[in-house]
Amino acid sequence: MGASQTHSEYQYLADKTGFSLEQIKNLHKRFQQLSGNEDTISKENLDSIPALANNPIRKQIIDAFFDKRNQHQEEVGSFEEIGFEQFLMVMSHFRPPTLKTTEEEKEALRKEKLRFLFNMHDTDNDGVITLEEYRKVVEELLSKSGAIGQEAAKAIADAAMLEVASTNVPHMAPDDFYEGITFEHFEQILKGLEMESRMHIRFLDVDTTTMRCGKSTS
Repeated sequence: MGASQTHSEYQYLADKTGFSLEQIKNLHKRFQQLSGNEDTISKENLDSIPALANNPIRKQIIDAFFDKRNQHQEEVGSFEEIGFEQFLMVMSHFRPPTLKTTEEEKEALRKEKLRFLFNMHDTDNDGVITLEEYRKVVEELLSKSGAIGQEAAKAIADAAMLEVASTNVPHMAPDDFYEGITFEHFEQILKGLEMESRMHIRFLDVDTTTMRCGKSTS
């Protein structure tokens, strides 16, 4: 691959993801480290990252990289392996706004981040986070921390889902069945949360606030 061709491909990726050429170059170095200089990476490559070992939602994080919904396309399902462009598309969800980002662009960026988080919890791709899916995440977050037992975590998840249901469907009858959290409900739940510049990813030894490879000193 010649230098001009590499530059051309990087420019294409820059236009597609919003990353600068320098950021793409740094991310490509990290991709090569993860893949062992291969053209693709698998879930096993990410599963071997030490910083992910004790993360209670490690599986959801890894699965997100192979989820076709996170490629800005109308596809569902999962990839067995992903190439650098697909890797970069997922990383773009963590790209913070710049000083030049307009309010309209910030809103679009926020929606992309929310959709990414929603997809992590909507594991069966049906457009709804069910009680079972929500309970599983809460159980993993709480019980694996060692702070409380699995039954207590389950009770907390059930109570939280009931609270969400009463907020999103205030006139729901006692015997009504709440199907789960839609993306619209998810947006409302997180409406007051400032996440455009706070949704970072550090477990790849890439600080997405600057998008430079290497361990953060903070």
